[in-house]
Amino acid sequence: MRELLIATKNPGKLKELQELLRPLGIGVLSLADLPPMPDIIEDGDSFAANAVKKARETSRHTGYITMADDSGLIVDALNGLPGINSARFAGDNASDADNNGKLLELLAGVEQGKRTARFVCVIAIGDKNGKVVTVEGRCEGRIDVAPKGSAGFGYDPLFIPTGHQISFAQLSSQEKHKISHRGQALNQAIPLIKQFFVEE
Repeated sequence: MRELLIATKNPGKLKELQELLRPLGIGVLSLADLPPMPDIIEDGDSFAANAVKKARETSRHTGYITMADDSGLIVDALNGLPGINSARFAGDNASDADNNGKLLELLAGVEQGKRTARFVCVIAIGDKNGKVVTVEGRCEGRIDVAPKGSAGFGYDPLFIPTGHQISFAQLSSQEKHKISHRGQALNQAIPLIKQFFVEE
């Protein structure tokens, strides 16, 4: 079976991507399935720069066609924070609860109408020859005043997508995939992934 490598160690992100990729009928590997490789420093100044670097370097190191994503939360009242530092918002080893706590602290006193935000996901697909393509998905919404729900990961318990009254963490995975930033990006990425395997 043909196999696509997902350049992540995040189990929540991997689970989502495996569910979304299942219809393709290709094997999906993660970095946990391979011998350890050097950490890739995400030092880009944008989601796209980080995703491209992860896809290109991981594919060169492993030889697999690789999909990498960089995603995060942009909050308007915080001038775009946490942005590309979403996973490390409360520190290098911050937990989801730590990051959510810091976000709520910074938004304390900000009225509902000014708590607008969006999730952004850039997916990069690359091969060992250095070819890389990218797509981007976005989901608009707002930040609630307290976490709600236990599904999902990251900032999902705080994010209310536009048109809904419940958080990402209260939606079923199927409902979330239909509207999420990652689901939108992956819908665009699937034909590109197919093309990489045709060319292989």
